[in-house]
Amino acid sequence: MRKLLGYILSPIYFVYFYLLLLIFHPIMDLGIKFIGDNFRKRTVETLNWLLTKGLIIVGVRPKVFGTEKLPKNRPLIIVSNHSSLLDIPPIVLIFKDYYPRFISKKELGKGIPSISHNLRYGGSALIDRASGAQAVKQILLLGKDIEKKNHAVCIYPEGTRSRNGKMKKFQSSGILTLLKAAPSAVIIPFAISGHYDLHKYGTYPLNFGAKVSYTILDPIEPKDFKDKKEIVPYVEKVMREALGQTEEGKKDE
Repeated sequence: MRKLLGYILSPIYFVYFYLLLLIFHPIMDLGIKFIGDNFRKRTVETLNWLLTKGLIIVGVRPKVFGTEKLPKNRPLIIVSNHSSLLDIPPIVLIFKDYYPRFISKKELGKGIPSISHNLRYGGSALIDRASGAQAVKQILLLGKDIEKKNHAVCIYPEGTRSRNGKMKKFQSSGILTLLKAAPSAVIIPFAISGHYDLHKYGTYPLNFGAKVSYTILDPIEPKDFKDKKEIVPYVEKVMREALGQTEEGKKDE
């Protein structure tokens, strides 16, 4: 029955999702050109609120846990697992008071209505994976900016989206580079559960009624680690425990 409902309702959700991206793109563009960045930011927040709430179309009511753990007046390095394009809206929404930016491959900076616009004009770091020097430079610039403004940056240390729902081994370089540029930042592990299950049958149909939750885990203070190289393995460990994946994720086949 759930699969049948998925077949019936998924097209409605997809139309809703992409229509929102198309509608909000020119609004964001006009805002940044004629009104200002604050208007663009509010527009982005509204878009992502609608995208997240729209999951009700396919029977999904995401739950959010741990917002009370967020520290005040500190830059945040949000470390999240990554399995779907849907991972982005809840981060924009939940961390909206910290003006969250993203570290993303440069290819996503064009071609996707609203999403590409926000990455380009919202201060995110668009990195060239073929150029380590360019990537480090962009990450350092973003890290210095969040340090100065007490903002947040989200990084997906797996590098690419998981295609089997299992977390990949975390890469250390991006997080350590951010910590170098933002020494007062606190690390916020952010566990996304259920997005892979939503895509249980692939792109279509969506799995009606999938259980989705977003959990802010206990903040991690980098200053508590004498050896900074131990930070990322520890973050990976607590993320795996929270997601019930105690063994290291296998590489995608």
